[in-house]
Amino acid sequence: MHLLYHNTLADPPAVQTIGPFLAGTRIAYFSMEMALRPEMHTYSGGLGVLAGDTAKSCADLGLPVVFVTLVCSQGYLRQEIDANGRQIEHADPWNPSEFATPLRAKVAVLIEGREVWVRPWLHVLSSPMGSRIPVLLLDTNLDENALEDRSITARLYGSGIDYRLKQEAVLGIGGLRILQALGFIIRKYHLNEGHAALLALDLLRRYPLQPDQVAIERVKFQLTPVRDACIFTTHTPVEAGHDRFDYGLFEHVLQGYVDTAQVRLIAGDDALNMTRMALNLSGFVNGVAARHAQTTTRMFPGYDIRAITNGVHLPTWAHPAMRDLFNQQFPSWAFEPEMMVRADQLSAERVWAAHQHAKADLITEVARRTGVGLDHDRPLIGFARRMTAYKRPDLLFSDLERLRRINASLPFQIVLAGKSHPSDEPGKALIQQIHDQIERLAPELKIVFVPNYETRLAGFLIAGVDIWLNTPTPPMEASGTSGMKAALNGVLNLSVLDGWWLEACIEGVTGWAIGRDGEAGHHEGGARVASAEDLYQKLEQVVLPIYHHDREKWVWMMRQAIAKVACYFNTQRMMRRYAAEAYIG
Repeated sequence: MHLLYHNTLADPPAVQTIGPFLAGTRIAYFSMEMALRPEMHTYSGGLGVLAGDTAKSCADLGLPVVFVTLVCSQGYLRQEIDANGRQIEHADPWNPSEFATPLRAKVAVLIEGREVWVRPWLHVLSSPMGSRIPVLLLDTNLDENALEDRSITARLYGSGIDYRLKQEAVLGIGGLRILQALGFIIRKYHLNEGHAALLALDLLRRYPLQPDQVAIERVKFQLTPVRDACIFTTHTPVEAGHDRFDYGLFEHVLQGYVDTAQVRLIAGDDALNMTRMALNLSGFVNGVAARHAQTTTRMFPGYDIRAITNGVHLPTWAHPAMRDLFNQQFPSWAFEPEMMVRADQLSAERVWAAHQHAKADLITEVARRTGVGLDHDRPLIGFARRMTAYKRPDLLFSDLERLRRINASLPFQIVLAGKSHPSDEPGKALIQQIHDQIERLAPELKIVFVPNYETRLAGFLIAGVDIWLNTPTPPMEASGTSGMKAALNGVLNLSVLDGWWLEACIEGVTGWAIGRDGEAGHHEGGARVASAEDLYQKLEQVVLPIYHHDREKWVWMMRQAIAKVACYFNTQRMMRRYAAEAYIG
């Protein structure tokens, strides 16, 4: 099943050069991770998948953007689940030479007093519309470097806070200098999350602050040249998602790089907060959904934080059977997603047939990966995302007897997937707990956890399940995009009202809400109980009865979801907004 979109190399690696991209490229997009294709293990989850979809739409729209990320030749992690349901992490290596060309330019970043050399690999992303986008993958695995420095770009989000700071120095400082060394003339730098904020600090070194300028209004005025050049998109309302570094560590890793007193003015007095530094050094700041922008404003009052809701790259995530149907009815849908508003006119029989094709593909893939056979005629609930506490992957299992009773009268099945960060012990405990609950519910209820969630598996899941379940603790869901991909394929969302779903949910039309908006104000224990109860009521009284007893309404809702979600929640619309509001000027 081909999921990722026209990102094979435009030319054989041996003849690729950066020259064709220098003249017109004026925007640089920096992201710690980026999902370009399944074989390139340069991403961990939603942040990277969004960056990859963004790059594809930039290519489709012909936007003059160069993307900068880390090569991460050892990947993020390959997940194994042992006999006790515990996650075991392995390296997930890939060979950059199969998908990219090493460029000759090299720059040095002083890390712990040593010159660390950085070289870019060039990967070219091509659009069927004829335009191409360069992606630079930064690499420190060079003979010139000390052995300990060669591994800085090896493992995405590797262990240790010092390792993280070194990676962010290579991305932000090294990435900026690589662009200059290659000859790019960049007018705007787009920071996708705070990981690249050291780029703005490197720009700031050309406009040093006076230590007595402590009033933030005066600081912002002096920072105008840097702020005019920087755009910052923040993605997380979770405190742990905002990188903070002790100033002692900062001074050790980046010895003599910049006066710490100046950094404290813009990054916080107690610790170097990468998000706060990016906020102060960026002239355009946005959250990734309307609610997320409100939440971020409460977390960081005093900043003008706009909202540009995320989207997905439609041609990448449409199942081939759905893609064929769209091609026949709306030939320009891939480049004019507004056309998808007419999807409610599609033949009900053909939409159902295309979905059944996608469901059969998923069942085959699950059997291949796990040996578990799923029932084609039973509704299939899907839950797949990063396994961490605030996502509440265990909410569905709050009352096992209730699940048994529902299944006895309205049979269903569940497929789950997701990795937990190696340092997230509570997240890994949830994975083990879920495996225990799967055993306790067997054999009455068929549930399967598919290990090693990645973009290829995601493509099967978001198209092949019948119901896409999302249960985060509000307001901790910044946006979410997997539900958008599911809706594109006619899969109905059953989700907490948070992130993008607040904007897309039309109850009983595009899917269903779990709970009510405003639940975030409740005590967490009470909110969890209320969410679980509402989830069970919706499944038992609304969702499953419609699937089993009113197929005509179910397929009507499928067509409504495609039409009302895909026409708006796409990266074409998203990038047109960035271009008009942030890139121009």
